[in-house]
Amino acid sequence: MYFERAHISDGELLAFYKALLYPRLVEEKMLLLLRQGKVSKWFSGIGQEAIAVGATLALDNDEWILPLHRNLGVFTARQMPLQQLFHQWQGSTLGFSKGRERSFHFGSRQHHICGMISHLGPQLSIADGISLAHKLKKEDKVSLAFTGEGGTSEGEFHEALNVAAVWDLPVIFLIENNGYGLSTPVEEQYRCEQLVQRAAGYGMRGMRINGNNLLEVYHAVKEAKRHALQEQQPVLIEAMTFRMRGHEEASGTKYVPPALLEEWAKQDPIQHFEGFLEYLQLINTEGIHDIRETLKQEIDREINTALAAVSPPVSIGDELKDIYAPPPSPIPPIANGATHDKRFIDAISEGLDQAMEQYPNLILMGQDIAEYGGAFKITDGFVAKYGKERVRNTPLCESAIVGAGLGLSIMGYKSMVEMQFADFVTCGFNQIVNNLAKIHYRWGQTADVVIRLPAGAGVGAGPFHSQSNEAWFTHVPGLKVVYPATPADAKGLLLAAFADPNPVLYFEHKALYRSISGPVPEAPYTIEIGKAKVVQAGEDVSIITYGAGVHWALEYAQQHPQLSIHILDLRTLLPLDYTAIREAVAATGKVLILHEDTLTGGLGGEISAWIAEHCFSLLDAPVMRCAGLDTPVPFAAPLEKNFLAKTRMHQCIEQLANY
Repeated sequence: MYFERAHISDGELLAFYKALLYPRLVEEKMLLLLRQGKVSKWFSGIGQEAIAVGATLALDNDEWILPLHRNLGVFTARQMPLQQLFHQWQGSTLGFSKGRERSFHFGSRQHHICGMISHLGPQLSIADGISLAHKLKKEDKVSLAFTGEGGTSEGEFHEALNVAAVWDLPVIFLIENNGYGLSTPVEEQYRCEQLVQRAAGYGMRGMRINGNNLLEVYHAVKEAKRHALQEQQPVLIEAMTFRMRGHEEASGTKYVPPALLEEWAKQDPIQHFEGFLEYLQLINTEGIHDIRETLKQEIDREINTALAAVSPPVSIGDELKDIYAPPPSPIPPIANGATHDKRFIDAISEGLDQAMEQYPNLILMGQDIAEYGGAFKITDGFVAKYGKERVRNTPLCESAIVGAGLGLSIMGYKSMVEMQFADFVTCGFNQIVNNLAKIHYRWGQTADVVIRLPAGAGVGAGPFHSQSNEAWFTHVPGLKVVYPATPADAKGLLLAAFADPNPVLYFEHKALYRSISGPVPEAPYTIEIGKAKVVQAGEDVSIITYGAGVHWALEYAQQHPQLSIHILDLRTLLPLDYTAIREAVAATGKVLILHEDTLTGGLGGEISAWIAEHCFSLLDAPVMRCAGLDTPVPFAAPLEKNFLAKTRMHQCIEQLANY
């Protein structure tokens, strides 16, 4: 194995050696502790250390790295305390993720490491957002994201590379090609001769290197960084290596031909680098032994101290507290301030405009939102006012753009991602429910991202442009879900969503865009997320609803003045305002939960169950639900009308009132 020293000094070479050796010795200790039952699981990177260590040494300490399972060398090269790392691997509450995550599924802002999720590909898109932030700040910094050869088959690999290329982002994508995805060999994973060939398809530079050669990795990443910054382009590196142990220790390596293991054992990165240092006469056998023993003793001290530590008791309060980052206090409208009559759609546009003025670090992203102004023209004129850096058209890659939003958040930016229709959110589902929602709970990183979702039926748009899919997300801790019904609430909740450091899904009903108007305060204000609103008080029947359902309920109440109807507009669906729900139950004792979403699995089932469990003594009749049919949303107007809950309201309310 040939080593290109270039201008690396003797002292640096010895430091590189210790950085390469240290994670190997830590792993050997962990494998021993695994057999003793003191750690429960281990993903081994033995034989692959040169990639993680070389890449980390090539970057500045404040450049973000997004590692995966086998990149212990990233964490150790960034000088993360071994005691706390061991607590992490134990699942102790003293670890970086407070016991909430395993192995390397965690990050640290202090060390500029972003924790992975098991879905692998989403890491790449977060790197896009981080590098976009560097670009906006005019900083000469790159981000580096790891993936395995298996991960290159995921759609997010394509999306992330395409976005980085189209937006000219200084990102380094580093493929660790170690021969197997769990047990699936590379010949069953892809048909191109080399994965680096894919770089050409995205118009970016590609490099293929020996991943077991520490200095080759180091120089390649240095060169990739130089190119990325100078040319403002991403770079794809394929580092060839081999996984010498199982995907994780329990899976073993029986599927690997023994000759292949023997061949790669001869290319061990540590042995070859030791030989190189001996050739340079920087070290000898005795010196190697002394360094190994010194590092082993250091590792033993750290581990023994960690083993003696006592974890604090589990606290439900602490668990719930860390789901969300603390939001700011609401800003009420100015007393006696000026108001103007606005359509629902115009209130959203005004709120978005005022948020752009209030937050210079707010970036808007979505398909056709720039010069075209968006599918519904909500951002019409924004490019002229705020520029294309802040109002960004995106390729059709919802997942990568949501991931980029998270990357921007890591860098202190706010972002809005517009789904052209709420139905298309399925293409970004993984990033939302597994990355945005969980990241604060996992390692304290906020996800300051607002996702706007034009939703709902009544406009003849058919099954793929009409869904009310809010219930998909109300099951996910860490998200906030709002669904305004009036222009004033649309603006106030949107501004609250931007003020909130947590991920907020903002549903806006398309049928309300140009059909509903109302007074809206001119000055900026926020409506507290998590607070419902009593639309009107009543004594006979309570209707708990949101979105278009509020207008159905009001219309019905006006058409049936003989009934005193209490109407509660939830406004926020996660977290729910249980106090207001209880008060609505107490007001009449008879409750109808009304929503456009389908009956089965709709939010009404959760609310009904909570009322039955907590408000049973207040009820004078069974809780009833009125919802959309359990079918897709049909296209033809008569079918769509039949689908909507509005057509069945009278029957439900009459039955409830007469109970």
